[in-house]
Amino acid sequence: MADKRDFYDVLGVPRTASQDEIQRAYRKLARTVHPDVNKDPGAEDRFKDIAEAYDVLSDPDARTRYDAFGHDFRKVPDDVDPETWARAQAGSPGGFGGGSRGRRGTGPGDDGVWFSTTGGGGFEDIDIDDLFGGMFGGRAGRADRGGWGRVAGADHEAELVLTVEEAYRGGRRSVTLQGTGGPRTFDVEIPPGVVDGQRIRLAGQGGKGSSGAAPGDLYLVARIAPHRRYRLDGRDISVDLLLSPWEASLGTTVPVDTPGGEAKVRVSPGTSSGKRLRLRGRGMPRRSGPPGDLYAEVQIMVPPSLTDEERRLFEDLARVSDFDPRRRA
Repeated sequence: MADKRDFYDVLGVPRTASQDEIQRAYRKLARTVHPDVNKDPGAEDRFKDIAEAYDVLSDPDARTRYDAFGHDFRKVPDDVDPETWARAQAGSPGGFGGGSRGRRGTGPGDDGVWFSTTGGGGFEDIDIDDLFGGMFGGRAGRADRGGWGRVAGADHEAELVLTVEEAYRGGRRSVTLQGTGGPRTFDVEIPPGVVDGQRIRLAGQGGKGSSGAAPGDLYLVARIAPHRRYRLDGRDISVDLLLSPWEASLGTTVPVDTPGGEAKVRVSPGTSSGKRLRLRGRGMPRRSGPPGDLYAEVQIMVPPSLTDEERRLFEDLARVSDFDPRRRA
């Protein structure tokens, strides 16, 4: 049986690659090779190879072992140093005999989370088609001090897509992810006011540790989906406020929808398009500390068609007004 490809070659990085370079290479490959988006018959096997390579190279301890022993790093006895192993592989006296490299064995990352569509629609079964950008994280520095045998499980990471309303109010949701051992379902408590990039930790739900070591954690990284009405900047929310020419000219008070319900905004006379009206504290909530603000951005709309009376009034206004919007004050 042919040897497995070198993990560095699988990810397309040099052996001197930094952790950031390894992560970027994995993310780029996963987005194109993941079997949910790549229907090539060999995509699933290739994705598993990419995931395994990342699981190892993203963990500094596992990477050190791999650099020393290659694909045999999981089965090399704890008390063997790299030089002794190299002599054994070359058939030197006193070695372990044989130089063949083993295939993948049981170890960190064998149950790495990868994604598939959970179906059903709606948030109760999250549309994992939108989550394939979820990536596995490495857990550093957790090898047992007594040797290489006990290696704690790797942390895993997946992206959790939320609407603005879901992120605003939070709540409990059921999330299903597909792993090598089959689908796994988690009940997740989403805190109110989650912002883009915030991580939700599920302790002990990551990769399995070897030789009885502790499992890793699963982190769900919140990603706020684009919204037809709301635009987020951290905890601040912006929304368009549509006004008629007379409302903007004369001033008024109008309702505006927010993720937390309807609010009233006062428009001063002479308000022009582009002005931002601030509603303090009506943005995304925060568990501790002040919430964000909501900004209503004025857009003046004109009637798509005019009645005879409306046309007459606009013509009268044009005759008596000396306002020129193109003349700078």
